[in-house]
Amino acid sequence: MAVKQIISSLLAVYRRELQSYFAAPLAYVIATIFWLLGGFFLVLVLLSPEGLLALTAQRDQALQSGATLAPLDVAYEFLRGYLGVLGSLSLFVLPILSMGLYAEERKQGTLELLATSPVMNWVVALGKLLAVVTFYIGMVLPLMLCVAIALGTAEPAVAPTLLVVGNLGLILLATSVLSLGMFVSSLTSSTVIAAILTFALVIFLWIVDAVARAIPGGLGAALNHLSMLQHFNDFTQGILDTSSVVLFLSYSLLGLFLTAQSIEALRFQRN
Repeated sequence: MAVKQIISSLLAVYRRELQSYFAAPLAYVIATIFWLLGGFFLVLVLLSPEGLLALTAQRDQALQSGATLAPLDVAYEFLRGYLGVLGSLSLFVLPILSMGLYAEERKQGTLELLATSPVMNWVVALGKLLAVVTFYIGMVLPLMLCVAIALGTAEPAVAPTLLVVGNLGLILLATSVLSLGMFVSSLTSSTVIAAILTFALVIFLWIVDAVARAIPGGLGAALNHLSMLQHFNDFTQGILDTSSVVLFLSYSLLGLFLTAQSIEALRFQRN
Protein backbone atom coordinates (compact mmCIF):
# COMPACT_ATOMS: atom_id res chain seq x y z
CA MET A 1 0.00 0.00 0.00
CA ALA A 2 1.41 3.40 -0.97
CA VAL A 3 2.36 5.86 1.73
CA LYS A 4 -0.22 8.37 0.52
CA GLN A 5 -2.96 5.75 0.73
CA ILE A 6 -1.84 4.70 4.22
CA ILE A 7 -1.98 8.30 5.45
CA SER A 8 -5.39 8.77 3.83
CA SER A 9 -6.74 5.62 5.50
CA LEU A 10 -5.21 6.61 8.84
CA LEU A 11 -6.82 10.06 8.74
CA ALA A 12 -10.17 8.55 7.75
CA VAL A 13 -10.13 6.18 10.74
CA TYR A 14 -8.91 8.99 13.01
CA ARG A 15 -11.70 11.37 11.98
CA ARG A 16 -14.37 8.68 12.27
CA GLU A 17 -13.28 7.62 15.74
CA LEU A 18 -12.86 11.17 17.02
CA GLN A 19 -16.32 12.13 15.77
CA SER A 20 -17.76 9.08 17.51
CA TYR A 21 -16.45 10.36 20.86
CA PHE A 22 -18.10 13.74 20.42
CA ALA A 23 -21.35 11.99 19.44
CA ALA A 24 -21.37 9.59 22.41
CA PRO A 25 -23.12 10.71 25.64
CA LEU A 26 -20.79 8.47 27.68
CA ALA A 27 -17.78 10.47 26.51
CA TYR A 28 -19.33 13.67 27.86
CA VAL A 29 -20.13 11.96 31.14
CA ILE A 30 -16.54 10.75 31.49
CA ALA A 31 -15.15 14.19 30.63
CA THR A 32 -17.50 15.90 33.09
CA ILE A 33 -16.58 13.55 35.94
CA PHE A 34 -12.88 13.96 35.13
CA TRP A 35 -13.17 17.76 35.16
CA LEU A 36 -15.18 17.80 38.38
CA LEU A 37 -12.73 15.54 40.20
CA GLY A 38 -9.71 17.26 38.69
CA GLY A 39 -11.08 20.67 39.65
CA PHE A 40 -11.95 19.47 43.15
CA PHE A 41 -8.43 18.18 43.77
CA LEU A 42 -6.95 21.34 42.25
CA VAL A 43 -8.86 23.51 44.72
CA LEU A 44 -8.06 21.07 47.54
CA VAL A 45 -4.33 21.19 46.82
CA LEU A 46 -4.39 24.99 46.49
CA LEU A 47 -6.42 25.73 49.62
CA SER A 48 -5.50 22.88 51.95
CA PRO A 49 -2.18 23.54 53.68
CA GLU A 50 -1.85 20.15 55.43
CA GLY A 51 0.51 18.61 52.90
CA LEU A 52 2.71 21.69 52.80
CA LEU A 53 2.73 21.95 56.60
CA ALA A 54 3.78 18.31 56.89
CA LEU A 55 6.57 18.90 54.39
CA THR A 56 7.63 22.06 56.27
CA ALA A 57 7.64 20.17 59.58
CA GLN A 58 9.97 17.56 58.10
CA ARG A 59 12.26 20.33 56.88
CA ASP A 60 12.22 22.00 60.31
CA GLN A 61 13.28 18.74 61.93
CA ALA A 62 16.06 18.37 59.39
CA LEU A 63 17.24 21.93 60.03
CA GLN A 64 17.22 21.37 63.79
CA SER A 65 19.46 18.36 63.27
CA GLY A 66 21.98 20.60 61.51
CA ALA A 67 21.19 19.70 57.90
CA THR A 68 21.42 22.37 55.21
CA LEU A 69 18.42 22.44 52.88
CA ALA A 70 17.50 24.49 49.86
CA PRO A 71 14.58 26.95 50.18
CA LEU A 72 11.16 25.33 49.82
CA ASP A 73 9.73 25.87 46.32
CA VAL A 74 6.00 25.87 47.06
CA ALA A 75 4.91 26.23 43.42
CA TYR A 76 7.09 23.32 42.36
CA GLU A 77 5.75 21.09 45.14
CA PHE A 78 2.19 22.04 44.22
CA LEU A 79 2.68 21.25 40.52
CA ARG A 80 4.46 17.99 41.23
CA GLY A 81 1.73 16.89 43.62
CA TYR A 82 -1.11 17.85 41.30
CA LEU A 83 0.43 16.06 38.32
CA GLY A 84 0.63 12.98 40.49
CA VAL A 85 -3.07 13.36 41.35
CA LEU A 86 -3.99 13.66 37.66
CA GLY A 87 -1.90 10.58 36.85
CA SER A 88 -3.69 8.53 39.50
CA LEU A 89 -7.08 9.88 38.43
CA SER A 90 -6.32 9.02 34.81
CA LEU A 91 -5.76 5.38 35.72
CA PHE A 92 -9.48 5.11 36.52
CA VAL A 93 -10.64 7.03 33.44
CA LEU A 94 -8.39 5.59 30.72
CA PRO A 95 -9.70 1.97 30.90
CA ILE A 96 -13.23 3.35 30.40
CA LEU A 97 -12.10 5.32 27.35
CA SER A 98 -10.38 2.30 25.80
CA MET A 99 -12.96 -0.36 26.63
CA GLY A 100 -15.11 0.21 23.55
CA LEU A 101 -12.37 0.71 20.95
CA TYR A 102 -12.84 -2.81 19.58
CA ALA A 103 -15.33 -4.44 21.96
CA GLU A 104 -18.19 -2.44 20.43
CA GLU A 105 -17.07 -3.50 16.94
CA ARG A 106 -17.11 -7.14 18.04
CA LYS A 107 -20.49 -6.77 19.73
CA GLN A 108 -22.07 -5.15 16.67
CA GLY A 109 -20.56 -7.72 14.30
CA THR A 110 -18.53 -5.14 12.37
CA LEU A 111 -15.17 -6.40 13.60
CA GLU A 112 -15.21 -9.22 11.04
CA LEU A 113 -15.77 -6.65 8.28
CA LEU A 114 -12.93 -4.59 9.69
CA ALA A 115 -10.64 -7.61 9.75
CA THR A 116 -11.27 -8.37 6.09
CA SER A 117 -11.06 -4.76 4.87
CA PRO A 118 -8.17 -3.70 2.61
CA VAL A 119 -6.92 -1.28 5.27
CA MET A 120 -4.02 -2.76 7.22
CA ASN A 121 -4.81 -3.70 10.81
CA TRP A 122 -2.09 -1.55 12.35
CA VAL A 123 -3.37 1.50 10.45
CA VAL A 124 -6.85 1.04 11.91
CA ALA A 125 -5.40 0.47 15.39
CA LEU A 126 -3.18 3.55 15.15
CA GLY A 127 -6.08 5.70 13.95
CA LYS A 128 -8.24 4.56 16.87
CA LEU A 129 -5.39 5.17 19.33
CA LEU A 130 -4.64 8.67 18.03
CA ALA A 131 -8.32 9.59 18.26
CA VAL A 132 -8.75 8.49 21.88
CA VAL A 133 -5.44 10.13 22.88
CA THR A 134 -6.66 13.37 21.26
CA PHE A 135 -9.87 13.16 23.28
CA TYR A 136 -7.86 12.62 26.47
CA ILE A 137 -5.66 15.63 25.70
CA GLY A 138 -8.85 17.65 25.26
CA MET A 139 -9.88 16.56 28.76
CA VAL A 140 -6.56 17.51 30.34
CA LEU A 141 -6.07 20.90 28.64
CA PRO A 142 -8.70 22.87 30.67
CA LEU A 143 -7.20 21.61 33.93
CA MET A 144 -3.67 22.48 32.81
CA LEU A 145 -4.90 25.96 31.86
CA CYS A 146 -6.23 26.38 35.39
CA VAL A 147 -2.88 25.22 36.78
CA ALA A 148 -1.01 27.69 34.58
CA ILE A 149 -3.27 30.51 35.81
CA ALA A 150 -2.79 29.46 39.44
CA LEU A 151 0.99 29.44 39.02
CA GLY A 152 1.07 32.68 37.03
CA THR A 153 1.85 34.80 40.09
CA ALA A 154 4.06 32.28 41.89
CA GLU A 155 7.34 33.52 43.36
CA PRO A 156 9.73 32.11 42.37
CA ALA A 157 8.12 31.39 39.01
CA VAL A 158 7.80 27.77 37.95
CA ALA A 159 10.06 26.87 35.04
CA PRO A 160 7.94 26.34 31.89
CA THR A 161 9.93 23.17 31.20
CA LEU A 162 8.50 21.56 34.33
CA LEU A 163 4.95 22.15 33.08
CA VAL A 164 5.83 20.88 29.59
CA VAL A 165 7.66 17.78 30.84
CA GLY A 166 4.89 16.99 33.33
CA ASN A 167 2.21 17.20 30.65
CA LEU A 168 4.35 15.12 28.30
CA GLY A 169 4.49 12.47 31.00
CA LEU A 170 0.68 12.51 31.30
CA ILE A 171 0.26 12.09 27.54
CA LEU A 172 2.82 9.28 27.31
CA LEU A 173 1.22 7.52 30.28
CA ALA A 174 -2.23 7.86 28.69
CA THR A 175 -1.00 6.63 25.30
CA SER A 176 0.57 3.50 26.77
CA VAL A 177 -2.49 2.67 28.91
CA LEU A 178 -4.92 3.30 26.05
CA SER A 179 -2.84 1.20 23.67
CA LEU A 180 -2.77 -1.75 26.06
CA GLY A 181 -6.48 -1.23 26.77
CA MET A 182 -7.18 -1.29 23.03
CA PHE A 183 -5.58 -4.73 22.81
CA VAL A 184 -7.68 -6.00 25.72
CA SER A 185 -10.78 -4.53 24.04
CA SER A 186 -10.01 -6.50 20.87
CA LEU A 187 -10.25 -9.76 22.81
CA THR A 188 -13.81 -9.46 24.11
CA SER A 189 -17.23 -8.19 23.12
CA SER A 190 -17.94 -6.99 26.67
CA THR A 191 -16.91 -3.41 27.37
CA VAL A 192 -17.22 -4.02 31.12
CA ILE A 193 -14.82 -6.97 31.02
CA ALA A 194 -12.44 -4.98 28.82
CA ALA A 195 -12.44 -2.09 31.32
CA ILE A 196 -11.89 -4.38 34.34
CA LEU A 197 -9.06 -6.34 32.71
CA THR A 198 -7.36 -3.15 31.52
CA PHE A 199 -7.63 -1.61 34.97
CA ALA A 200 -6.14 -4.74 36.57
CA LEU A 201 -3.26 -4.77 34.06
CA VAL A 202 -2.54 -1.08 34.57
CA ILE A 203 -2.62 -1.36 38.36
CA PHE A 204 -0.08 -4.17 38.16
CA LEU A 205 2.21 -2.12 35.92
CA TRP A 206 1.68 0.87 38.21
CA ILE A 207 2.81 -0.88 41.42
CA VAL A 208 5.10 -3.56 40.02
CA ASP A 209 8.05 -1.79 41.67
CA ALA A 210 6.62 -2.85 45.06
CA VAL A 211 6.70 -6.47 43.87
CA ALA A 212 10.18 -6.00 42.44
CA ARG A 213 11.59 -4.91 45.82
CA ALA A 214 10.73 -8.34 47.21
CA ILE A 215 12.63 -10.13 44.41
CA PRO A 216 16.42 -10.01 44.60
CA GLY A 217 18.84 -9.96 41.70
CA GLY A 218 18.41 -9.13 38.05
CA LEU A 219 14.76 -10.22 37.87
CA GLY A 220 13.80 -7.73 40.54
CA ALA A 221 15.71 -4.96 38.78
CA ALA A 222 14.00 -5.80 35.48
CA LEU A 223 10.54 -5.76 37.06
CA ASN A 224 11.32 -2.48 38.79
CA HIS A 225 12.12 -0.91 35.41
CA LEU A 226 8.63 -1.87 34.15
CA SER A 227 6.88 0.27 36.76
CA MET A 228 4.77 3.04 35.24
CA LEU A 229 4.68 4.86 38.57
CA GLN A 230 8.43 5.11 38.89
CA HIS A 231 8.89 6.51 35.39
CA PHE A 232 5.90 8.83 35.62
CA ASN A 233 7.32 10.30 38.84
CA ASP A 234 10.40 11.35 36.88
CA PHE A 235 8.21 13.44 34.59
CA THR A 236 6.37 15.06 37.52
CA GLN A 237 9.76 16.19 38.87
CA GLY A 238 10.67 17.76 35.53
CA ILE A 239 13.16 15.00 34.64
CA LEU A 240 13.07 14.08 30.96
CA ASP A 241 14.74 10.68 31.13
CA THR A 242 15.23 8.85 27.84
CA SER A 243 14.60 5.47 29.47
CA SER A 244 11.19 6.66 30.73
CA VAL A 245 10.21 7.90 27.27
CA VAL A 246 11.35 4.61 25.73
CA LEU A 247 9.37 2.59 28.28
CA PHE A 248 6.08 4.38 27.61
CA LEU A 249 6.61 4.26 23.84
CA SER A 250 7.41 0.54 24.13
CA TYR A 251 4.13 -0.10 25.95
CA SER A 252 2.30 1.89 23.25
CA LEU A 253 3.94 0.00 20.39
CA LEU A 254 3.35 -3.31 22.15
CA GLY A 255 -0.36 -2.55 22.45
CA LEU A 256 -0.55 -1.58 18.77
CA PHE A 257 1.29 -4.73 17.69
CA LEU A 258 -0.81 -7.07 19.82
CA THR A 259 -4.02 -5.42 18.64
CA ALA A 260 -3.03 -5.82 14.99
CA GLN A 261 -2.16 -9.47 15.62
CA SER A 262 -5.46 -10.04 17.40
CA ILE A 263 -7.42 -8.72 14.41
CA GLU A 264 -5.18 -10.66 12.02
CA ALA A 265 -6.03 -13.84 13.93
CA LEU A 266 -9.72 -13.08 13.37
CA ARG A 267 -9.04 -12.66 9.65
CA PHE A 268 -7.25 -16.03 9.64
CA GLN A 269 -10.21 -17.71 11.37
CA ARG A 270 -12.61 -16.41 8.74
CA ASN A 271 -10.42 -17.83 5.99
